[in-house]
Amino acid sequence: MTWNWQFDDWPNFTFPPELLVPYERDFLIRAGEVQGSVLHIGKEEKENLIVDLLSEDALKTSKIEGEILDRESMQSSIRRQFGLAIDSRKIPAAEAGVSEMMVDLYRTFASPLTHESLFAWHTMLMNGRQNIRVVGNYRSHSDPMQIISGRAYEPTVHFEAPPSVRVQEEMDRFIAWFNDTAPNGKKELAPLVRAGIAHLYFESIHPFEDGNGRIGRAISEKALSQALGRPVLLALAHTIESRRKAYYAALQSGSRSLDSTQWMLFFCESVTAAQEYTLQLIQHLIEKRKFFDRYGEKLNPRQQKALLRMFEEGPAGFQGGLSAEKYLSLTRTSRATATRDLQQLVEWGALKRVGERRHTRYHLNL
Repeated sequence: MTWNWQFDDWPNFTFPPELLVPYERDFLIRAGEVQGSVLHIGKEEKENLIVDLLSEDALKTSKIEGEILDRESMQSSIRRQFGLAIDSRKIPAAEAGVSEMMVDLYRTFASPLTHESLFAWHTMLMNGRQNIRVVGNYRSHSDPMQIISGRAYEPTVHFEAPPSVRVQEEMDRFIAWFNDTAPNGKKELAPLVRAGIAHLYFESIHPFEDGNGRIGRAISEKALSQALGRPVLLALAHTIESRRKAYYAALQSGSRSLDSTQWMLFFCESVTAAQEYTLQLIQHLIEKRKFFDRYGEKLNPRQQKALLRMFEEGPAGFQGGLSAEKYLSLTRTSRATATRDLQQLVEWGALKRVGERRHTRYHLNL
C-alpha cells in the first residue's frame, strides 16, 4: 500500500474547488446567523451557551476515540477556567485535561500555530496518563505508527504514518503552511478549504503517540475561528461523532492518495450540520428563558430542579422523555408528591404527557 505522504506531490492535496463554493458561502451565512442569534440572549445565557458547546465538543471529541467522560465534571472544569460559579467537585484528570485544551483553543484562536502550542495541548490531553512515553513532544519511537484493527495475529492496517525521524521536518512544513494560509497570510485559503486540509494533513503526519485526532479537530476549529475573527462556537466533534464510521472512511480515503475530494465533502457537510446544531442550541436557550418567564413563579423547588435538568439535555431533551421514575430520582420525593407535581406541570402547559400507565412520559412543551 502506498500512503499519501509517499507520493512525489505530497502534501499537495487535490479536489475540484467548485464543489466547495456553495459550502463556503453557506458557512459564512450561517456564521452570521449564529452571531446574530447570540445578540438575542443575555450574558448568563451566552456563558451557558459557551460552556455547553465547549463541553459538548470536549465530550464528543473524546468519545470518537473511545473515551467516555463525565459531562458534569467537564462543565464544572470549564466553568472553573472561565472563573464562573462552580461546585466543589473534584475534577478527574481526563476531564480536566481536555477541557483545559478546549478553553485554551477558545482563548488563543487568533495566535499563530507553533510547536509549543501543540506541545501544550498534548500535555493537557495526556493529563494523568501513565502509558505514554513522550508527553508534550513529537513521537520518537522506531516502530511504525500504524492505525490498525482486527485480531493481533491478523491485523488490518488502515494507515501508516511517516516514520518518527521525519516528524520534525513534516511538522515544520505543516506549521508554516497553516500560518501562511491564514487570513491575510501569504497564501490565504478559503475557510473550509483551509480547515479541511489542515485536519487531513495533520492526521496524515500523526505526530504524537496519542491524541492526534483530538488535536487535529482542534486545529480545524482554530482555522475556522481565525477565518471569522472570533471563536467559531461550533461543536464540530458532536457532528463527527454521530457520523463516526463515515468520518474514518473519509479519512482513510484521503490517506491513500492525494485526491481529498471524499474527505473535503464530508468535512464541509459536517461543519454545516454543526452550525445547524449551534443554532438549535441558541434557540433552545431562548425558549428556556421564555419558559421560565412564563412558569417560574408557579414552580416549587422540585419542579424547577427537574425542569432545569430537562433543559440541560439540550434540544433533544431526555431520551424517551421524562418518566415518573426519573422525576423521583431527580427530586428525592414521594411517589404521591411526584404524581401531583407532574400533573400540575401538565395542567399549566409546561409539560406534554404521552403514553399511559408505566409507559407515560413527559416532554417540555416549547
